[in-house]
Amino acid sequence: MTALEERIARFEHMAEADPENDMAHFSLGNAYLQAGRHAEAARSLERCIELNPDMSKAYQLAGEAMIKAGWEDKSVATLEKGYEVAAAKGDLLPRDAIAELLESIGRTPPALSKEVEEAAERLRQSGAFVCASSGRPGTRLPDPPVPGAIGEWIHAHISAETWREWVDQGTKVINELRLDFSREEDQDTYEQHMIEFLGVPPDVATKG
Repeated sequence: MTALEERIARFEHMAEADPENDMAHFSLGNAYLQAGRHAEAARSLERCIELNPDMSKAYQLAGEAMIKAGWEDKSVATLEKGYEVAAAKGDLLPRDAIAELLESIGRTPPALSKEVEEAAERLRQSGAFVCASSGRPGTRLPDPPVPGAIGEWIHAHISAETWREWVDQGTKVINELRLDFSREEDQDTYEQHMIEFLGVPPDVATKG
């Protein structure tokens, strides 16, 4: 079994153990997408959106999965809704990625209200620290929260607000999977969930 297959198995277990956990479905959908299991990815990410309609990144990945599964018509509604959600929240990175996906299938991103456009422009011009995970401005962490290359990347790219969201989610991961940090494999499981949640690039994740 490959490392990706092991991750999928863990996320499947987590989603089955807690069907109302949006992040379990998000992580599973993301792993399916990486494995080329596009239809399954789309279904998992749709479930994530049902549970958490404000997760703009889930719309982005769901739309990508639908396009790769050959469901372009179905992807349009998901991507258009996700574009509006991302723009309204100031999630600039998912918003721009969704726009690119729509344009890749010959569609134009939906027009936004003047208020949303002006708010987005203010964010761009504010000079604030922008979280690479959410695209929202936030507070920079004072120090790397974990050791090694991953901790350095988090410190440089992830806001304190997003890190606190992970800490809350990480507690769920520990409880639901009954992780014991005295076991190395459980430490690896926890770290993999963190990498998925924060969007740590693969080349950074492999450095540890």
